[in-house]
Amino acid sequence: MNDAEHAESDDDTIEVELPDVPTTTEAETEDSTGTEGTPAKDDRREAESASPARDGDSEDQPPADSIKGQKKNIKKDSAPEKDGAPDEKDTEKKTDGPHFILYLEGERYAEALDKLTLWVHYLLVPVYARETSSSLPWCPRWWEHQEAIAQLYGLWMAWQHHTGAKSELTGPGIWHRDFLGPTMQSLRDPAGPFAGCKQGGHRPKRAPFLEQR
Repeated sequence: MNDAEHAESDDDTIEVELPDVPTTTEAETEDSTGTEGTPAKDDRREAESASPARDGDSEDQPPADSIKGQKKNIKKDSAPEKDGAPDEKDTEKKTDGPHFILYLEGERYAEALDKLTLWVHYLLVPVYARETSSSLPWCPRWWEHQEAIAQLYGLWMAWQHHTGAKSELTGPGIWHRDFLGPTMQSLRDPAGPFAGCKQGGHRPKRAPFLEQR
């Protein structure tokens, strides 16, 4: 082959055009687009979901039954302890029984009398007790009279019922009309339990004489 033919062959070789090789970006674009215009990533996700779980996944994600069991255990462990809480039966025992003071004994009687004393000294007497006179006696040691304790305690119980948070709007009016007036009139009557008592002096009362049956 002469030099001219060799040159022509070299020129032919140089002029040969190779097909375009897609770059990495273009290949990823075609892969993500798919052959029919649908995303190929959805197919991959479906294939991965259908494929069996890997060994590591089973260790990291415990079964649903065990998770439920853990939640139940947490609820049980987080429940407050009842060691220091009062027993319901003990509470019922304390609240059962009579509430009127004349039926109480021991500590219950002393506690009821203390509460009554606070109400009489800091509400009833300062607000409703009128000035003492011969026609309106009052005993400074009223708790020495059983009749006074009974009447005042009943008045206090009615006060709680008619003036409490759950009472009706007419409750205070009913208490003043039906309980306060009659009770104070009975206690401070000249012939009542405070007869003969005066400021600085308490006069015990004697019960009427009773014959045996």
